[in-house]
Amino acid sequence: MLTEIEVRKASARDRDYKLADAGGLHLFVSKTGHRSWRYKYRFGGKERRLVLGPYPEISLKRARELRDDAKRALREGRDPGLESKRARLSRQEGHKNTFEQFAREWHAGQVPRWKPVHAEDVMVSFQRDLFGEIGGYPIDQIDEQLLLQALRKVEARGAIETARRLRQRAERVFRFAAAEGVKNANPAGNVRDALKPVVTGRRWPALTDVAQIRSLIRDVDRAGASPVTRLSSRFLALTAQRPGMVRHAMWPEIEGVDWTKPDTPSAEALWRIPAQKMKQELALREDEAFEHVVPLSAASVEVLLAVRPFSSSRGPIFPGGRDTFTPLSENAVGYLYNREGWKGRHVPHGWRSSFSTIMNSRIERLFPGAERLLVDRLVIDLMLAHTPSGMSASELRYNRSAYMERRRELAEDWAALILEGADTASSLSEGPRRRVKR
Repeated sequence: MLTEIEVRKASARDRDYKLADAGGLHLFVSKTGHRSWRYKYRFGGKERRLVLGPYPEISLKRARELRDDAKRALREGRDPGLESKRARLSRQEGHKNTFEQFAREWHAGQVPRWKPVHAEDVMVSFQRDLFGEIGGYPIDQIDEQLLLQALRKVEARGAIETARRLRQRAERVFRFAAAEGVKNANPAGNVRDALKPVVTGRRWPALTDVAQIRSLIRDVDRAGASPVTRLSSRFLALTAQRPGMVRHAMWPEIEGVDWTKPDTPSAEALWRIPAQKMKQELALREDEAFEHVVPLSAASVEVLLAVRPFSSSRGPIFPGGRDTFTPLSENAVGYLYNREGWKGRHVPHGWRSSFSTIMNSRIERLFPGAERLLVDRLVIDLMLAHTPSGMSASELRYNRSAYMERRRELAEDWAALILEGADTASSLSEGPRRRVKR
């Protein structure tokens, strides 16, 4: 039997040679000095040879263990050479059939029917949260524990909704791989109930008393903030849309306003928000039919006229302070509310709750038990880009612009209700007024 010293000292000669160990194992030394372990055996009446691997990567001890494994396969009636080839092919296929590979292939197949912003969002979420954790694993070797560990890291940073969307996307990737012929357990389906639930209901501090809302608006009117920030707050309050939609609103999205005739009433003014900007369910975000149309009250148009001199026709409606092509800071309006003493009582996103709560309550008082009450509740949901209770996605497709006349009436009622005692929009563009002590 060979010793470690003999193996270590084996060097090149004029021709290839072997150093025998025992049980068919030997060290093959080529004339170039390359050393490899080989096992000679007989199977099916024929002499065969199995290359176990190079030395010193595989030690003498490990080579003997591999030889013993091969002998065990022979005793069980299996060809160790064929077993080795199958294992090698399996490793090669596993290296190719990774989660990342199938995720990219699935994503590429979806891109033609997705909006660019959504396609980018999906891939960025994979790259940021899943590829580094499970991307390199063969997809048929990923189990619930591996996937759940990756998703809980997303939950740990507070992105509960993101973790649940990632699980949905991962489930589609596993199904895609199965359709391509790579069987897998699709662990994404089993970890659904192990994830933290998305908190429903009102999560944002919001004023629901009209007198307090008027007080907040007056404070903003007279605050020491830029005209764009104060006008953005006014537009946010009037439209009750998501703050991100207002920040990224662009002038081409505004229709029905003749900017050359600012004194002409704009009875047909509206804001058409593209579908890719809407924060909707995944299936809806992929459909251009789900753009959101917002009828603009006369007060909202006044805000647009007041802010127009501060922006560029090719940039956002509410630009930041550095240039006219960068949107207003995400925190600008929120910080303004905090500075004016409304911290913990109202946030920019809270205008949606304020509008829904107050207008629904007002309608209940005006039309108790009437059919009009049910219709107006549906209209309010449509104005907020919510899917009304009992309305399916297909019905929403055809009703997204429905009840436009009533939506305009409610928008005007809301504006009149909250702007009582407020400064005009044009005065906000002139700079902050002196605060009146109360």
